[in-house]
Amino acid sequence: MKKQMTDNQQNKKTKRRKNLYFTKVHEEAVVKYATTDDNKIRTELYIELLQPAFSEMVDKIIYTYKFTTLHNIDVLRDECKIWLATILNKYDPNRGSKAFSYFSVITKNWFIHKVKKNSLSSRREVEYDNIPKHIESDKLTTTNGYEEHREEKEYWQHFWEELNSWDTEVMKPNEKKVYEAVKIILENSDDIEIFNKKAVYLYLREITGLNTKQVVNNLSRMRKKFSDFQKKWNRGDF
Repeated sequence: MKKQMTDNQQNKKTKRRKNLYFTKVHEEAVVKYATTDDNKIRTELYIELLQPAFSEMVDKIIYTYKFTTLHNIDVLRDECKIWLATILNKYDPNRGSKAFSYFSVITKNWFIHKVKKNSLSSRREVEYDNIPKHIESDKLTTTNGYEEHREEKEYWQHFWEELNSWDTEVMKPNEKKVYEAVKIILENSDDIEIFNKKAVYLYLREITGLNTKQVVNNLSRMRKKFSDFQKKWNRGDF
């Protein structure tokens, strides 16, 4: 009798744990969530299926990749789960990647970005403490940093507008996949490292499902358009 109860408890435990993984049901739920405009349906899908699945996924990624070393990990864990909820509708099943793979990759990269940002912040604090008092005001009161940041922001805003004006109808299937992946990366540029070339290729491969050669070849087709944009920017056409 005791063994039977133990088996039943184990079965319930296994079943409960299984419901938190990304099964086919969860994959379909993500697709349905992303393709419907009905807020009631979205809410039901999120509460019943997606929220517990994402919660489990985030926790597993934190422990698997040892992000537990971040001093504010509890806050970051909650922030990441909220962030995932806000980008659920951006998932496009036509881009070729499974929902579980897609959200696992961007979640891991989100935490990697936080680690880098945390390390940079700590390093800057140390450097600030080491600035001699007699040169501190000269180093920290310049407006050049603000001007550079504003110009950089304007640059990416104009490029985003340019990118959205490109005609996707004439693109080949793989070229369109890379194009859409680039848009995803730019949309999430605050949460991932977009200026690391190797990281960008990794993101593009993971999102598109293409290999490195395919990604490079299709980026080459887009390079001329980007070069034309840079020429216009340098001429001050914007």
